[in-house]
Parts: sequence; C-alpha cells; structure tokens
Amino acid sequence: MPTRRTLLATALAASAASVLPAGAVQARTSSAAATAYAMAYFKESPNETDDSYALHLAVSTDGLNWTPLNQNDPVATPTAGTQGLRDPFLQRRQDGTFAVLATDLKGRVFDQNNQYIHVWDSADLTSFTGYRRVHLHDLATHAWAPTSFWDPARGAYAVVYSAHNGTRDVFLVNYTTDFVTMGPPEVYFDPGFGVLDGYVLPRAGAFYLAYKNLDTGYLHVARSPDGAPNTYTTLTGGLRQGQAIEAPILVASPTDETFWLWGDSFSPSNAVFYAWGSADLDGDTWSPLNQRDYTAPISAKHAGITPITEAEYGTLVARWGEPRWRRLKSYNHPDRYVRHANHVARLDPFPLEPPADQQWRLVPGLADPGGTSFESVNLPGSYLRHVDFALRLAPQDGTALFAEDATFHAEPGLADSAWVSFRSHNHPDRYVRHQGFLLRLDPIDPAAPQAAREDATFRITP
Repeated sequence: MPTRRTLLATALAASAASVLPAGAVQARTSSAAATAYAMAYFKESPNETDDSYALHLAVSTDGLNWTPLNQNDPVATPTAGTQGLRDPFLQRRQDGTFAVLATDLKGRVFDQNNQYIHVWDSADLTSFTGYRRVHLHDLATHAWAPTSFWDPARGAYAVVYSAHNGTRDVFLVNYTTDFVTMGPPEVYFDPGFGVLDGYVLPRAGAFYLAYKNLDTGYLHVARSPDGAPNTYTTLTGGLRQGQAIEAPILVASPTDETFWLWGDSFSPSNAVFYAWGSADLDGDTWSPLNQRDYTAPISAKHAGITPITEAEYGTLVARWGEPRWRRLKSYNHPDRYVRHANHVARLDPFPLEPPADQQWRLVPGLADPGGTSFESVNLPGSYLRHVDFALRLAPQDGTALFAEDATFHAEPGLADSAWVSFRSHNHPDRYVRHQGFLLRLDPIDPAAPQAAREDATFRITP
C-alpha cells in the first residue's frame, strides 16, 4: 500500500502523464521519437471571462490528457491585423523547427473578410520569432482554420484553409517552402456541400482529411492516395457528440495501432472537447471515448496537436512551467469537476463560470503535512472544510478544528486504484463523496455499493 504522500505525488504526476501513447499530425520526428505531444489553442468561456485570442500551449505524454503551460496564459499574442487569433496550428518543419499558423480573427464576430493568416517561427516552442501576417488570396472571403502538411511529391508545405467560393465554403490550398512566400490559391476540397476546418494527417503513404460537413453538422474522415487537390474519398458516415461539433483533429499513435479523432463543441457556452478512437483509419469504426479517459485544458478551443520528443517535453515544461493549481474530476460523472459556488462545494459540468472556481492549490494538510488541504485559487486563504459533514469553502480561522476539518488523506480510488479518494483527517471512517452533486463526508468501506465508491473517486488533473 503506497503512503499518502507517495500516492498524492503519484496522482499529481498522473495528472500530466498517462499510459496511453499517442501521436499527432505533421511531424518529421520518427514515431519512436514522438513520445509526447504539444497542443496549441486559444480560449473561450461561456460568459467570456476567460476568453483569450492568443497562442496557448499544453503538453501531454499520451495525447489524451493535457497539462496547460504558463498557467494557461498566452505564450504569444498577435500584434497586427485584428490583433487576435483563433484556430492555431503547429507545423513541424523538415528541419525539425516549427511554424505556427493561426486565423487572423479576434472575438466571436465571423462576418468579416480577411485574406491573411498569422505566422510565427519557433526553434522549439520556447520562444516565437519572425511574426508576420501572410497573404493567401485576394478573394472577398475569409481564410479560416489554416493547417498544413509536408507534400513530398511537391517538395513543399500545403497550407489548407476554409474560404467561401461565392456559393459555399470549400478548402483552398497554397503551397510554400518557407511560410513567407505563398503560391497561388487553388481549390483543395469541394465535395459539393459546405465544409469547414480541414485537418490532414499523412500516414503510411496516404493522406487523411478530417472535416466538418456544414450541411449536416457531422465530422468526417476522407482519404487520398497522394494528398493532391480534389483526390479525397470520404470514408465515414458522419460523427458527432454533444449538440454541435467542429474543429476535428486526427491523432495517431506512434505504432499506428490506435488513432484518435478530436472535435470541440461549436458553442462557447458548451466548450467541451470530445474524442473518438479507432484501430483503422481506412474504415468507419470510430467509437466515442469516455470523458474519463481524456482531459483538455480549461477553456481550450479549436486546437492543433503535434508530436514532440521526451526532451522537447522537458524543455517546454522547464521554460513555461506547470500549473500551480489542479482540478478534481469526478469518476462517475467525468464531465463534472469539483468547484465552489456560494461557498458550497459541488460538482458542476464543464465548462463553468468563473473557470477559477474549479481550480485548487493542493497544499500540505493544515493539521497534518502528510495529508492535503484544498485552497481556493480565486479566494486565497479559503479552504474546503466539512461542517456537519457537508463540504464548504471557508476562510481559515486559525483554529485546530478548522485545520482538522480541512485536512484529507489521499488513498487509492475506492472505485479505481489509478484514481484517488480522500479520507477525512478527523473522521477517518468517512470519505469525500458527492451526493446530488453536493460534496459531503460519508462512511464508505470497500464493501460499499459500487455507486457509493464511484461517488468518492476523483482524478487530480490540471
């Protein structure tokens, strides 16, 4: 049986690392070298309190569970055009460095034309240089959601993006060798109905395009033998989770044994990432993943994912730092997180406002440094404590009783030992659990019903 301190340390480490390997699109690094992953994204929250139209980064060791860097604050911000970005994408260049592409659009107003995209250069994602707006076309339309891939037959990068042809949205493409000088635009994919958010994954000599069908609202995957314009055949019948979905991302494991398709909800009021898994890119066998198996950064929207090496992962964490806070994700309601609302501790579905209500500093136990106390991020000095066995957020009053009420001991999850349960310090027969989505302390033993044990099981995650 691990010690409480060891268990908590292990749980914290698991919040930034998991056991399922994953890879991602557009990388020159070999599959064997791609042992970690970087995500670029912007942020939106339901009431706009956490909106950030700038470049954000997160890292993962499995491609499914993500640790935001730089405290989930921007690492680069556009200074020209609209001075905001959406839909950032990370392109691994042939020389191992990166280009960062993004839509030149700030906010939630989508009726403006823009013929440019934002571009940065980066040696290793620890700094961003050469910022510029790159011109793609002279059409009276937009240039949304730019992605790219290396086309070996042309010896150039294909920059694929959404634009309107006067009748419907299609994908255009420009070819470039340096992301400075662009070739002329041409139609890349026009299936006869409106499409949005193209994302190309080269794999095993073929090219796979994920896209949104604007007529139906579903995501699809198509295949081309060579990645050339207008050579794709759609493979899937249509995928959707939630009320609406967009921004597909194709992610491949290093061994090509597993593939993931990400998408995020269309509305900022329901800014949730969803995922599917498949063992066959050429088939129509995508199965939804349980949200228990993946966690996206807070408020993240329309991301791009690329594989990085273990050394690059360490360099990014050292440069930008891991969050000083954590969240508690429910085991049996993995779309919900522990938060405080009107000083009551409860489980609410993600996303929630304000986002900081779900962020906690896990500090040494106030009554026992071998335990844990949960300090609020947006109300510093206030801690989760139990009062008549109900958990509340209250300012520390310096008493011994408060310290004991606010101290908990991490143990292997009662429903899943890879997760965590928290036992009360001064009522050691009782555990933190939710009931009616309110948090309280109840006696729970290993023979308790499965539902009760699941209520008392959480994941510590950024």
